[in-house]
Amino acid sequence: MTELAKGSKKLLNAWAFYDWANSVYSLVIASAIFPIFYGALFKLRGVEYITVFGGEIRSTPLISYTTAAAFLLISVIAPILSGIADYLGNKKSFMKFFCYLGGISCIGLYFFSLEHIYFSLLLYFLGLVGFWGSVVFYNSYLPDISFPDQQDRISARGYSMGYLGSVILLIFNLAMVMKPHWFGLADDNAGSMKAMQISFVTVGIWWIGFSQYSFYYLPKGRGEKKKLHKKVILNGFKELQKVQQSLLLNPKLKRYLTAFFVYSMAVQTIMLVATYFGEQEIDWGDDSAKTAGLIVSILIIQLVAVIGATLTSRASERFGNINTLMVINSIWVAVCIYAYTMHSTTQFYAAAAVVGLVMGGIQSLSRSTYSKFLPETEDTTSFFSFYDVSEKIGIVIGMLIYGFIDQITGSMRNSVLFLIIFFVLGIILLSRVPKK
Repeated sequence: MTELAKGSKKLLNAWAFYDWANSVYSLVIASAIFPIFYGALFKLRGVEYITVFGGEIRSTPLISYTTAAAFLLISVIAPILSGIADYLGNKKSFMKFFCYLGGISCIGLYFFSLEHIYFSLLLYFLGLVGFWGSVVFYNSYLPDISFPDQQDRISARGYSMGYLGSVILLIFNLAMVMKPHWFGLADDNAGSMKAMQISFVTVGIWWIGFSQYSFYYLPKGRGEKKKLHKKVILNGFKELQKVQQSLLLNPKLKRYLTAFFVYSMAVQTIMLVATYFGEQEIDWGDDSAKTAGLIVSILIIQLVAVIGATLTSRASERFGNINTLMVINSIWVAVCIYAYTMHSTTQFYAAAAVVGLVMGGIQSLSRSTYSKFLPETEDTTSFFSFYDVSEKIGIVIGMLIYGFIDQITGSMRNSVLFLIIFFVLGIILLSRVPKK
């Protein structure tokens, strides 16, 4: 097939459509169904602690530490693989590998159980690695397939498509969980648990299936398409060294990446633990109300995030990317303070609406701002690996801090309040990024 021209509508849509394919993971697995399923497993067993590697640990720190370990692995391997991909000019092959790894791991979560906790956590771990590993290469396509004046809007379109697509699958899964007898399952807690397990399978099938459209149209990669040989890893490191030197000589890019590292640490941590927070800290009344309430709140976040991504892209056109990001970080500070004080379901829904508004905006604008700051280069995968590694190391630190504070204080509220520090530092660091 002849490669589509840069900036063409079909190519931009094919790129954005991968968000439609893979965002079901971040919604159903990371945010909605899996956290509820995970909490229910402990509740059905009547325990809060589990023995792992010879020591007892609470359920929430355990999943926080597992998440941090997955992001740590991504942080280590992503720069190496991105350098190799840029050298070989085949980033699509790497993107496919991680996509299939994540999709198959999601299907495997059907067998998640406390009786086989090590294997179960491994599947969760590999699902995370697959998702974020593919995102490294997906994001790096942005400067390849679009021109700078297209990047804010196409980045927002990708996130919007992801939010909408994942909501469609979540509604289907929600119907299974709330009304399992409609799907031939037992009309009790066991039926709902089985429905959650089936939902993990639907995520893997959706993700792998819909990604084929993107894979068909996205170019293999840019560069000279060199052949694979025994020195390919060494040459991959050389690609990274070139990118690192270029990054260090670009004050605007370096300062922005530092600011992104700090505020993204808090944003991603909140997104990963929000459902666990709602499950433990909010008074829902009973288990069925809790399940319904948590999923409804996540639906609110996803739908409002579509509006947030669109409004943010337009605000950036008028006020500039950096100024808009500073305002969004200020809103996140208010969200953290509010989260510390809330107890009722109404308060949680209100917080969910605001989180959705700023979540969609900060994700899409952060990605497109970095893309705009890049110099003219063919090493886009290596450049974006620094972006993604900044995000992942930030998540590792954020999740470890969050889990540690939760463990020693016995409350997730204290952990949320602590994240304010990172948003304030993010605002200060963004103010140092040259506006022009």
